[in-house]
Amino acid sequence: MGLKASGMTGKIFFKLIGAVLCLLIVALAAVDFLATRVVENTYQETLERELSDKGAMLAMSVDQGLNLRDGAIVRAFAGKTRYRLTLIARDGRVLSDSDASSGNMENHRGRLEIEAALAGRTGSARRKSTTMGVDFLYVAVPVADGALRLAVPLAEIQGQVNVIRRRMLVATAIAFLPAMLLALLFARVIARRLGSIIDFAAQLARGNFQARLERTGTDELGLLEIKLNETGEKLQGMFQELEREHAELEKVERVRKDFVINVSHELRTPLASIQGYTETLLDGAMDDPNHNVRFLQIIRQNAERLANLTADLLTLSRVELKQQKFSFAIYRVDRLLENTVESMSPMAARKNIKLTRVETSGPVDAFCDSEAVNQIVTNLVDNALKYTPDGGEITVGARSLPGSHAVEVSVRDTGIGIPDEELPRLFERFYRVDKARSRELGGTGLGLSIVKHLVRAQGGDVRVESHVGKGSNFIFTLPVEDLGMSEDSDIRTQLTHS
Repeated sequence: MGLKASGMTGKIFFKLIGAVLCLLIVALAAVDFLATRVVENTYQETLERELSDKGAMLAMSVDQGLNLRDGAIVRAFAGKTRYRLTLIARDGRVLSDSDASSGNMENHRGRLEIEAALAGRTGSARRKSTTMGVDFLYVAVPVADGALRLAVPLAEIQGQVNVIRRRMLVATAIAFLPAMLLALLFARVIARRLGSIIDFAAQLARGNFQARLERTGTDELGLLEIKLNETGEKLQGMFQELEREHAELEKVERVRKDFVINVSHELRTPLASIQGYTETLLDGAMDDPNHNVRFLQIIRQNAERLANLTADLLTLSRVELKQQKFSFAIYRVDRLLENTVESMSPMAARKNIKLTRVETSGPVDAFCDSEAVNQIVTNLVDNALKYTPDGGEITVGARSLPGSHAVEVSVRDTGIGIPDEELPRLFERFYRVDKARSRELGGTGLGLSIVKHLVRAQGGDVRVESHVGKGSNFIFTLPVEDLGMSEDSDIRTQLTHS
């Protein structure tokens, strides 16, 4: 009885095992049959799309000049892509083929895929090659010369399908039950991460460009999170840039309005004076010997003021619009200053002001435009003359800055000085510290603004040091070598200009 019971248990066990194995085999067979067909069709469809995409890219290269009639080039592309390439003319002649001699191949105009490509569409077909004697999957795309065809042996497709089939069967047999649990866990994790991504996209849509996704992995979704964060940063940067540009446009508009108002104001005073005194002369003052000459002198002074204002406006406009022409070269700065001091000395003498140039200990050279430097120093000296009382002193000098590739030029006076609160706006257009005194002396309010723009156009900078009642010191720098500034013509390198 014991042996029989044991044998029966064994049979039942093996029958159950056999039944389970049969069910598993049937299930695996069904999976194999259905999955193989699906995999084969899907793989072929995917491969067709891949061939179409590759063909479209190659067609673009052919249309842009790639010579696929060259057999070496065709074979090289085929070697890299593992596809057979064939170039067919519009009349069906084979121009080149990566796997066979084009001269021995028959006319391909009647091929289904070629007919579609010659008609401007992407065509595909499966058949045995009469040249190679092998079944191929063909995909043809239109090109300028006719059609470009890519082909893959169906045996290779079947081999790939068989590999996938075996792997699928093994994976199905091993992971049928555990896969369900893994899928549930995986879906839970993916759902959580996708929810975060959707929430982040909603915040971007609401304009919250500062929102960021927390990185939760290094897989594709992790890469997507990184890219979305980069997109948010770029959107934030673009938004901030738009805000800055908007603020800049508003600033430019304010500057434009202020400029129009200032120019109108500056023009109105001399024009009104000219008009008033002219009408007075026409009304009879012309015959008045006590006043007619004085009136004409006033008219001339205001006309000169208008001319100076117009000239300064044109100069400032050319420099700001980068239309000012410069001739850059290496110049001896002390000689440039000497020429300017000599030209301004008579004006200083008339005001009983001592104008001197500080001698340099050695040669001081700068890479600059001599005319621009002369105008800068002239404007600064003229400004110093206006605000330095009789008996005062103005000194002009230059020196090389140690440890720097720059030259420093200074115009120092013993004038009335400038209050600290006025210094930040001193180089603005039409800004005057003492408006009444400036207009009385014939100033246009543009001299220092021109100085700033001319200095910066040559790669330098300008500043001022001043104390009320003790005078002012205007300092600007010039480079000692070529900084690549624009020129009006080719300038030959010169060591020194007198």
